[in-house]
Amino acid sequence: MRIGILGAGNVGSALGRLWSAKGHQVVFGKRGASNAEATAAAEVVVLSVPWPAAEEAVRSAGALAGKVLIDCTNPLSPDLKGLTVGLTTSAGEQVAAWAPSAKVVKAFNTIGAVNFGNARFGDQLADGYYCGDDAGAKSMAKQLIEDAGMTPVDVGPLRNARLLEPLAMLWIDLAVNQKQGANHAFKLLRR
Repeated sequence: MRIGILGAGNVGSALGRLWSAKGHQVVFGKRGASNAEATAAAEVVVLSVPWPAAEEAVRSAGALAGKVLIDCTNPLSPDLKGLTVGLTTSAGEQVAAWAPSAKVVKAFNTIGAVNFGNARFGDQLADGYYCGDDAGAKSMAKQLIEDAGMTPVDVGPLRNARLLEPLAMLWIDLAVNQKQGANHAFKLLRR
């Protein structure tokens, strides 16, 4: 796949490195580079910037019509103890409003970037939860989750980002505020 990544921080750089190793063509948009140039030829655009920079990143990405837009953001409060958006809407839905002609999928937001490509815990892989309203876009996201070394779990329509973002807050609270570090993940168990 041709992937344009908006943001080269922990999430974007980890995903870009893994996907490049899997043979995907990855271009980064970041400060000093053009987001529009990074996304021009992309089939998939990945939004991996801090929430306060998300709207500007989407708006500066150029034409996103028909592209898959994977939203990795979490609308965290500055103290990492809560969300600035949640339960009645989500960051994922806000991203879709900023890019109404894109096919938005929420993914890569419920586990720390340090675990991308290193998501084996004992004999199980961590889950990579994703949601969206377009089946084709979700299929592409599923492949990219597998390529990042996690078990893809489709949790439904984009409105379920309202549930994934608080799950991410729980992961962050355990890692940062409860000082448990990044070596944990979530797993959906079935019978």
